[in-house]
Amino acid sequence: MDKRITLKAYTAGVVFAILVGFSFLAVRVSVQISLPIEVLVFRYNFAFIFVCVTAAVFKSARLNVNGKKKPLFFSALCYVLFMVLQTIGLVFATSVESAIMFAIVPIVAKIIAKLLLSETSTWKQNVFMGMSVSAVIYMLIMSAGDVNVNLIGIILLMLSSICLAATNVLIRYVRTEHNRFSVTFANSMFGFAVLNIGYVIYLIREHGNILSYFAPCANPEFILAAAYLGIPCIAITTWLMGYMMKHMEAIRGIIFGNLASAVSIVAGIIILGEHLTFYHIICTIAIVVGVIGVSATAKKI
Repeated sequence: MDKRITLKAYTAGVVFAILVGFSFLAVRVSVQISLPIEVLVFRYNFAFIFVCVTAAVFKSARLNVNGKKKPLFFSALCYVLFMVLQTIGLVFATSVESAIMFAIVPIVAKIIAKLLLSETSTWKQNVFMGMSVSAVIYMLIMSAGDVNVNLIGIILLMLSSICLAATNVLIRYVRTEHNRFSVTFANSMFGFAVLNIGYVIYLIREHGNILSYFAPCANPEFILAAAYLGIPCIAITTWLMGYMMKHMEAIRGIIFGNLASAVSIVAGIIILGEHLTFYHIICTIAIVVGVIGVSATAKKI
């Protein structure tokens, strides 16, 4: 792979990790002042509006609808299912358990990529991936002190992680026929349609009307949080993932999700003033080394 393209792909991965890492702060703000379904709906509203405006303003943002539609549809479906299952799972489980399940996504993705794309990894990559995943899980458990396991929550969170892993592998699959803007548009449009239909049904059943649809928007903090979770954390990260998966095998692209966990810890310490411990430093270093190691020991593609 050309060095210039390689640099761009890794830059996309780092930016992806930073955006996702800071998303945990936005989620903390939004769920304290609104319902989870409202957060999901409005983050997709912002994402869909953003991609529509982008398509109207920039000529380079072209939709390619000539390729196979089913894989594109399933990648969008899996991503929406990931968000919905994670949100429901957090009703029964803790955010720590969710983060631990998120940390195993590279392992699940490795299995799916093997089955769907026939991609293999080197033993060195497996070692570095294990180092990164283990560091994330250890840091989260130590931060929580204790994790009270809820079987229903764990099952839902496990299913959400499988959906996320499948999304990333499918994005790599569809990128052979569709450009990254088409992937981003399909993801945003599908989530926008499905979640809005569900939200309208919810409002009618609970209130008998949809007059309170925009009620959460009365809070400026909710608008800012939902906008960040929608535009950078759905639209832009999907666009970045589309570029990464075009030029990297699945395991290298998805391991950047673990780097996002390290970013979230650093963000919490700097912005929220959370306590910094020695194991935070050691585990963050291990995560970064693991991500670099997975990339450095990859087979040439």
